[in-house]
Amino acid sequence: MNTAILEKKASSTMLADVLEGLKKPQKTLSSKYFYDMRGSELFEEISDLDEYYLTRAELGIMEKHIHEITAALGERVQLVELGSGSSLKTRLLLNHLDDIHSYVPVDISADFLDEVAINLQKEYPDLNIEPVAADYTQPFDLPETPDDVTKIAYFPGSTIGNFTKQKAADFIGLIADLLGDEGGLLIGFDLIKDRQTLIDAYDDSEGVTADFNKNILIHLNRELEADFDVDQFEHKAVFNEEESRIEMHLVSLKEQSVFIDGNHIHFEKGETIHTENSHKYSLESFRELTGPYFNKVQTWMDEEGLFAIQYLR
Repeated sequence: MNTAILEKKASSTMLADVLEGLKKPQKTLSSKYFYDMRGSELFEEISDLDEYYLTRAELGIMEKHIHEITAALGERVQLVELGSGSSLKTRLLLNHLDDIHSYVPVDISADFLDEVAINLQKEYPDLNIEPVAADYTQPFDLPETPDDVTKIAYFPGSTIGNFTKQKAADFIGLIADLLGDEGGLLIGFDLIKDRQTLIDAYDDSEGVTADFNKNILIHLNRELEADFDVDQFEHKAVFNEEESRIEMHLVSLKEQSVFIDGNHIHFEKGETIHTENSHKYSLESFRELTGPYFNKVQTWMDEEGLFAIQYLR
C-alpha cells in the first residue's frame, strides 16, 4: 500500500474517531492525537519539568537497577518500544542489553519516529533499527526474527495509565498475543499517592502541560481542516478519586461552535473535552490487570514509592 493511500486511511480513521468522541454527552478526544511532531516535542519538555516526577522517578529506577533489569530480559532480544522515545531510558537499555538482535520503535507519528530512528542510528551504527509506524493500540505486525530471538515489548512512562481499566486489560492482552508465549513486557506505571503531587504533575507552573493539551486542537485543525479557536479553550487537570485517576480537560471559555468536515459541534460555556486519563495503581491492582496474561513478575520501585517498573513474562 503506497504512502498516499496510508495517509488517506489514517485521516479517515482520525475523522471518525474525533467525530464519535465530540458527539458524546461528555465530549472526548483520544490522547493518541496529542502526538504529532509538536506534541511529541512538548511531551519531551514536560518530562524535564520539576513537577513531573514520573520521568525522574522512572529514570532513577532504571539507572539504579539496570543490570538486574537487563539480566532479567536476557540475550538475543528484539526490543519493541511502544510509543518510541529518544529518552535516556531507551539508551540505558540499548547500552546494557547483551547481544540485542534488533530495536523496533513503534509510534503513531511517522515524522517523529523517523527522526528518532535517524538519531539513534548515528549513536548506534551497528544496531539493527526497524521502525514501525502504527497505532500500537490496534493489532500490527512485527519484523520477523529467528526462533531463538525473544520478543520483549517496552512500554515506559506510565502510558498504560492513559487507558481505562477495561481498555488497559484489552491492551495487555493484545501485547501478549503480539509477543507470543515466550515474550516479555517491561512496563512502567505510576503508583497511588497524595492528590496535590498528582495535580501539580499535570498542571505545571510553566504552562507546558497546558500547551501540550491545547496542541491536540492545533493538530486537528491541521489534519482535518477543523476551525477550533485554540485561545477559547483552557487546560484543566482534576483528580477523580473514585476512578483513581488524573483527568485532563479542555474547557470552553464561551458558547461556541466548531466545524469539522461539514459537521457542526456546539459547545456551551464551561463545557469540557476530556482529553486524557492517567490512572494510578497499587501493586495489587496492577497485578489484577496483568495476571490473566502474564504469570512471572519482577518489580523495581524508587525509594519514595512514587513509581514502579515491572518485567512480566
